[in-house]
Amino acid sequence: MSTKQILALLNSHIDGDEDQLLSIALQIAAQEARQGRADDAEKLKRLVQKARDQRHVGKPAGGQTPIPLARPRGELQGLVESAYPKVTLSSMVLSDDIAARLGRIVRQQQERATLREHGQTPATHMLLVGLPGTGKTMTASALAGELRLPLFTVRLEALFSRFFGETAGKMRLLFDQIAQTRGVYLLDEFDAIGARRGDPNDVGEIRRVLNSVLAFMEEPNSTDSLVLAATNHVEILDEALARRFDEVIEYTLPDVAAARAIVERRLGKFKFAAKAWPALETALEGLSQGELVRAADAVVKDAILEGASKASPEALQRALENRQTLKGKFRRQSSR
Repeated sequence: MSTKQILALLNSHIDGDEDQLLSIALQIAAQEARQGRADDAEKLKRLVQKARDQRHVGKPAGGQTPIPLARPRGELQGLVESAYPKVTLSSMVLSDDIAARLGRIVRQQQERATLREHGQTPATHMLLVGLPGTGKTMTASALAGELRLPLFTVRLEALFSRFFGETAGKMRLLFDQIAQTRGVYLLDEFDAIGARRGDPNDVGEIRRVLNSVLAFMEEPNSTDSLVLAATNHVEILDEALARRFDEVIEYTLPDVAAARAIVERRLGKFKFAAKAWPALETALEGLSQGELVRAADAVVKDAILEGASKASPEALQRALENRQTLKGKFRRQSSR
């Protein structure tokens, strides 16, 4: 342990800043692990987890602790957005398989101290694959809400466009924050950095970033932060990178039954009689979760402004058909 780390520990103790003290302890644990002293690193992490668990003994009714206030610092300000979601997995319409897998991730995170006592670590790296609007971003929000953690979102394409030539260094800052501040981290548009090495169109900067991400994926996750990478183009990801994720979850377009459930949930108290739904089935087919939500929201807004107690099935039909028409136009343009 360096003199600088000892000073930081003492200052944190004097200031009564326990969060900072535990964060520094985790940094030291990560350093010990990198230097091959895995046993010492594990002991440190268990002590930190024990200290955090003891702070939660007096947590409020309902079994939940307040979401920690955390913000990106220094050079990450403006590059990483922070939020404090209240949504949970129960607010999503998910297939049984995806719901079970996400529930398993949440349980591993919640009971990570138990896993570590038996020499195991919780899953911390997930790859979310699927078309736009199928629920990848909402999954990140729901996991953050379930775990009462902040959600940090970084738009990788924006990072490249603003700091091309410095991206690898900026990514290192992000990795350091992941090691210091526990949270749910969403790396959106992950294919921007995860493209196959050796692609004829790539450049040296992208290769450097990809290599730094590969190295990061091998580092011990000292804070048990949950890192989610989301992509619409899994086919271009480097295989060496894809293999390093604990879980790969694929999102598909909802079938008619799931689409109806999504819309009904969104309509809420404005939903209409069940007998109107069979006529809407064709309009529901092929739309993403995001498109269905927007169509339902448009109908609810009209109902509110018109003072209606129920949404109109005919209005929903038109809203869904408008989404189908718009989707068809984009599909034709992309195929040219």
